[in-house]
Amino acid sequence: MAGTSHGHTPAAWTGVIISFIGFCVAGVFMVAANPLGFWVGVAVVFGGGLVGLAMRAAGLGAPKESSEMAEARARAGQAQISH
Repeated sequence: MAGTSHGHTPAAWTGVIISFIGFCVAGVFMVAANPLGFWVGVAVVFGGGLVGLAMRAAGLGAPKESSEMAEARARAGQAQISH
């Protein structure tokens, strides 16, 4: 993954940060024995995923790889294996 920008996009960062906050909220309310707060935290986790997907759809995610680039990547991988 070092040669790609996997995960280094505004959509990915925002989705993960929101999901992490939801995870922390759910954890705190689970320890506090508050089921409603726990489920709100779980909802925030899923909301982070939806925000990330929405931002990706809006063009803030990683660009799609062209078919030419995918073929070149496959050829390069095969060349490394054969040597």
